[in-house]
Amino acid sequence: MTVERRRAARVLLLDGEGRLLLFRGTDPAVPDVYWWFTPGGGVEPGEELRDAALRELAEETGLTGVELGPVVAFDTVTFSYLGRGYEQDQWFHLARTASTELRVPEGDGTEHAQLLTARWWTVAELRETGETVYPLELAELVERLLADGPPVRPVRLCGRAGWSTMGWTYRAEGTPG
Repeated sequence: MTVERRRAARVLLLDGEGRLLLFRGTDPAVPDVYWWFTPGGGVEPGEELRDAALRELAEETGLTGVELGPVVAFDTVTFSYLGRGYEQDQWFHLARTASTELRVPEGDGTEHAQLLTARWWTVAELRETGETVYPLELAELVERLLADGPPVRPVRLCGRAGWSTMGWTYRAEGTPG
């Protein structure tokens, strides 16, 4: 299988209660396999990560006017979708919203076919679920973001076994993020 390399901007969208928005998705080529994942998607040629994150968020949720913060984490993942292989470098922006009412598009095209439903999750719910959630270390990352705020430099996500908070450096009050 040929593997396509791509870049993606993802969003860790928190509501006023500190809950995280995730989508439940599937690959139509692999029936009965489901997972939860963050909003976001591919970066268009010439597009900045920030612009891609806001565009994808608006397309997938209908939300605009979201307070988009800094990139707080990054990783590289490999996956397949509709029989095509991908290797994706992805960056996660921290964002906040006051509105939790979503306008999720119908799953009539391939772009949004995997978006089955949306849900706001607490950290406790993320820790307790038996369902698959990507990235695997999402509960720990969100818990740390809620407790300590964004890191000075984005942390690398590398799987639950290998992820460490040792690179988490606290931002001095008043410094840019």
